Amino acid sequence: MTDLSLRGDRGQTLPLYIWLTGILLFAAFAFFAFAQAASARNGAQSAADAAALAAAQDSRDELMTGLTGAIGTDDHWLDWLNGDKFQGTGASAAADRLAAANDSTVLGGAQPTAVNGFPGYHVAIQTRYTVGASIIPGTENRHATAQATAVIEPRCTFAADADPKKLVQLNCAGHSVDIDPEHFHSDDLPDASVLFSVHLAE
Repeated sequence: MTDLSLRGDRGQTLPLYIWLTGILLFAAFAFFAFAQAASARNGAQSAADAAALAAAQDSRDELMTGLTGAIGTDDHWLDWLNGDKFQGTGASAAADRLAAANDSTVLGGAQPTAVNGFPGYHVAIQTRYTVGASIIPGTENRHATAQATAVIEPRCTFAADADPKKLVQLNCAGHSVDIDPEHFHSDDLPDASVLFSVHLAE
């Protein structure tokens, strides 16, 4: 009698065990699918950040080239320190290169924008890879997307009555930079990061 009772209990427990195992497997696959999606989103955001920064850095390089050429030849060379005299002709190409390096594509190019009065670029990207196959239908064909904005922030100030034809002292976030237009050499300029900060918009 006892033996028959144990067999009956086992028979009732087996379907419950199978059911619980199925639920656990489904939960595990679902967790894996969400992890795949999160990984794809993180990769997309990293690509967007890199592309936006590349666009802004390219324009910062253009600012440095323009500033170098203006000092001593253009009485309005101080205007370059405002950070908005670039044309941005190479920004989209720079963004494309960084996006491609992160297996992604820029959608619509690097778009000029302004954040808190500072010039910059807004970039939207789409990954070339997909989220991957999972228990959620369609993920094998779904690409991750992300957006980012990077700005170029001038770091230097100077006296309101500064004469652009004479020696000008710049205060660049604690760095003192002296520029004498009459005896200027390109080596007199510090690194671009001293004059202009490039960073992601918050």
